[in-house]
Amino acid sequence: MSRLVLACAALGLASFSAQAQQLPPGPQITVQMVTQPGPGLPQFTRVDIPMLREAVPQKSGGRIQVTLASWPERNLNGPEIIRLVRSGQVDIGAVPLNTVAGDVPLLDAADLAGQNPSLAQARRVAQALLPEVNKELERFGTRIIAMYPFPAQVFFCRDRVASLADLKGKRIRTGGGSSNDFVTAIGGQPTGIGFPEVYAALERGVVDCAITGTSSGNGARWYEVSQSLYALPLFWSVSMYIVNVNWWNKLDPAVRAFLENTMKEVEDAQWKLGEEATEDGIACNTGKKDGCRIGKLVENKPMSVFRPTPADSELMKTTLSSTVLPAWVKRCGDRCGEVYNRLVSPITGVKAEAR
Repeated sequence: MSRLVLACAALGLASFSAQAQQLPPGPQITVQMVTQPGPGLPQFTRVDIPMLREAVPQKSGGRIQVTLASWPERNLNGPEIIRLVRSGQVDIGAVPLNTVAGDVPLLDAADLAGQNPSLAQARRVAQALLPEVNKELERFGTRIIAMYPFPAQVFFCRDRVASLADLKGKRIRTGGGSSNDFVTAIGGQPTGIGFPEVYAALERGVVDCAITGTSSGNGARWYEVSQSLYALPLFWSVSMYIVNVNWWNKLDPAVRAFLENTMKEVEDAQWKLGEEATEDGIACNTGKKDGCRIGKLVENKPMSVFRPTPADSELMKTTLSSTVLPAWVKRCGDRCGEVYNRLVSPITGVKAEAR
C-alpha cells in the first residue's frame, strides 16, 4: 500500500474519530428514554432508534449509553409520561401534548382541533408557545427540550365514512382535550382509549372510528380493523420530548450541550418525517405502491380514502372559533385566553373572545 493511501486512510480515521468523540473523557452515563406510542411507528423506527439509541453512544465515544423503549414496551398508555419523568423513573420521555393536557391545560393551545391547516403553521405555533409552556411544566419538575409532530390526524373507521356528517352518532376514539370538543360538536361520541389499546377496540367494535396520524395508524396496523380513511387533517398531534429538570441540570455541561444538539437534530428530523409521512400513510393504507415509501403497503383489502369536502374544511374552522377555542379557555382559565391571544392569535388569525 502506498504512503499516500496510508496517509489518506489515517486522515480519514482521524476525521471519523473526531466526529465520533465529541465529548471529553469522563464517567459513562446511561439515559433512560421512553418515547413513542408504538414500536412500529416511523417516529420510533426511523428517528428515535437510529438517532438516539444507536448514534448517541457512537458519537459520544461510548460515554453516553441510551436505554430506549416505546410505551407498550413499558406497559404505558401515555398520560403517565410527565409523572414518570418528574419522579426520575425516566430521564427523557416523549408524548403528544393533548395526551397530558389534563395535567397542563396550556399544552392544548399548540394544536387545538381545527386550528392548524398546515404543518408549517403548527410548527410556528409550537415555537411561539414554548417559553410559556415550559413555565407550566417546570412546576412539575420537567421541561421541553424538543417538539415535533405526527402526520395529519385523520379518521380511521370500520365502515364507510366520506364526510363529517357520516360521523354523527359514532363512537370515536380521540386524543382527549379539544378533539373531544370537536367530535361532540359534530354529533359524535368521544371515547378515551390509550393508543396501544385502539386496535382491539376497533376490532371488537368498542369504537366505530379512531383518530390518529395517517402513518401512525399504518404502523399500528389499523388497516386490518378499519376500512375507510377520512383524510381531514384535524390536528397534528404535536408532541414533546421532556426531561427531568433536576437530572438535566446536574449533567456535566459538555454532556448537556451534546444532548441539546442531538435533540435539535431529532426535532428537525421529526418535523421532516411528519410532512413526508402524511401522504405516505394514505398511499400505504390504500394500497398505492408508487406513493408508499415509509410505511407498510396494504395489498390485502386496502382501505378506501375520502378527501375532505370544502364544506367540511370550512366547518372545521368555524367549529374551532365557535366551540373548540371557547371550551378550551373555559377549562384552562382566563390566563390561557390571554396567552393564546398574545402568542397564537397573530399566527392563526383566530382570537379567543370573552364569553
